[in-house]
Amino acid sequence: MFSMKRRCFLVNPGPIPIVFQIMFKGLDHFAIVAANTEEALKVWRDQFGFPVVCSEIVQGGAVKLTHLDLGNTHLQIVEPLLPDHPLHSWLETHGPGLHHFCLRVDDVGEAREELAAKGWAFANPHQGTQGKRALFLDTNATHNVPVEITGK
Repeated sequence: MFSMKRRCFLVNPGPIPIVFQIMFKGLDHFAIVAANTEEALKVWRDQFGFPVVCSEIVQGGAVKLTHLDLGNTHLQIVEPLLPDHPLHSWLETHGPGLHHFCLRVDDVGEAREELAAKGWAFANPHQGTQGKRALFLDTNATHNVPVEITGK
């Protein structure tokens, strides 16, 4: 019989900056971009069985956001609705798929001020689902990983 012992080595990453201990409250959602929400729901709702939590059109009719409950977080399906929306070119380049992950904060405005004071760059806040505000961090600071933050 083959036996394999797994070992996990604890690496001391150093102290976690206090701004991150206070500000980030956990994972809010993972987002995928889809050309058609109903087609994406055939996979995520119908095959995987994830229930739809909410679906709404935001940002002045530019985007449809649909949240599905994964148990410990949400999966957000993002469908660009306007023909000139930048996510259409993203879909042409990458196809449908994983776009970003989003961290929860209490207040997007306060988080923006704290991050700006630390020298972080980001896009302007935008409307998220269920009345939340959101903004994207500059990918130059996140090793090219799109990271969004959301809160009130």
